Amino acid sequence: MPIIPLKRTGLLALVMVLATSLHAQYLWDVGVHVGGSNYLGEMGGKEKTRRDFIWDMKLSQTRWALGVFGRRKLNRSWSVSAGLMYLRIQGADILSTNPARVGRNLNFRNDMFELYARPEFTIYQDNDVGGRGRYRTDFRLFVYAGAALFYQAPKGQIDRQGSFYDLQPLETEGVHYSKFGFGVPIGFGFHFTKSRRHRFGFDLGWRLTFTDYLDDASTNYVDLSGADPTTQDLANQRPFLDDVDMNMDGTQVETHDGTIVTVPGLEQYGYPDTPGPSKKPENKRGDPTHNDNYLTMTLTYSYVLKGQSNFYRQRYSWIRGKKRIGRKSRAKF
Repeated sequence: MPIIPLKRTGLLALVMVLATSLHAQYLWDVGVHVGGSNYLGEMGGKEKTRRDFIWDMKLSQTRWALGVFGRRKLNRSWSVSAGLMYLRIQGADILSTNPARVGRNLNFRNDMFELYARPEFTIYQDNDVGGRGRYRTDFRLFVYAGAALFYQAPKGQIDRQGSFYDLQPLETEGVHYSKFGFGVPIGFGFHFTKSRRHRFGFDLGWRLTFTDYLDDASTNYVDLSGADPTTQDLANQRPFLDDVDMNMDGTQVETHDGTIVTVPGLEQYGYPDTPGPSKKPENKRGDPTHNDNYLTMTLTYSYVLKGQSNFYRQRYSWIRGKKRIGRKSRAKF
C-alpha cells in the first residue's frame, strides 16, 4: 500500500478526532450578574394614574440586582441557563405628581430572592468578530423565556420615616397572601467570548408574576379599627401628608421635586368622617386588574469550563494514567 495515502488517511483521522473533541469541550460556563432592578405596580409613575409596561416606571427607584448562574450549551442554537438572583424593588407615592397617588401616600421596599431556569435561543452568532480569521472573539445574541420561583417580603415605613415593618403578616387589606410566588422571565441578552474562556455580556429580563402584592397594595381600604395603631397607620398614610388637615376640602401638597399638587379632599376619595371603611366604590387602595411585575438589567461575566468529549474519554483516557480496559474474552479448551 502506498505511503502517501496512509499519511493522508492518518491526517484526516486526526483532524476528525480533534474536531469531535473541540465540539464538546466548551459546553459549560458559570458566572455572575451585577446590575439593577425596578418594578411596575401601584406605586410609581408621573402625572397619570397608571400606564402599561415601562411607561409607568420610576427610574429613580432602580435598585441593585446580584446573581450567580450556570449555563449549558445544547447545540448551535439552544442553551439552558439556571441561576439565583438577589434584588430589591421599591416605590413611593410621594414621588409621583398624580394627585390620586400622592393623596394615597403609600410606600414600600421588597428584598427578593429568585431562582430561575430558562432555555436560550440564539438569533444571531458571529464566530469571528472583526473577520480577521483568528477566531479569538465570538458574539452571540439570544432571547429567552422560562420559569422562576421567588421569595418576597414587602416592608413599609410610616410617613417614610423610622423603622421598616414587615407588611405581609399585618394584612393591611384584610388579605393573606404568600411570600412565595411564580414568575415568567422573558428577555434577551448577548455576550462576547474572548479566547474561548471569558464571556462578557448583558441581560435584560422582564418578570411576569401572578401576584398583585409585591407592593402590598391591590384592592380597597378595609375596616382596621380593631387592629393595632401601627397596622392602621401603615394601611392608611393619607393623614401623614404635609399640609393635610383631614377635613373634606382639597389641599395642596409639595412633592419630592418641589411640584405643587392639588390633592382632592377626603370626601372625593370616599374617606368617611367616622371610624371604619368607606362604602363608596371609589375608595380604592390599589388596582386588582393588573398584577405587579419587575425587571432586571445586568452585566454578566462567566468563565467557560473546558471539558472532554465522550470520544476522548473512551479512547484516550490512558494518556492521563487511567488504564484502558480491553474487551474480555473467555478461554476455550
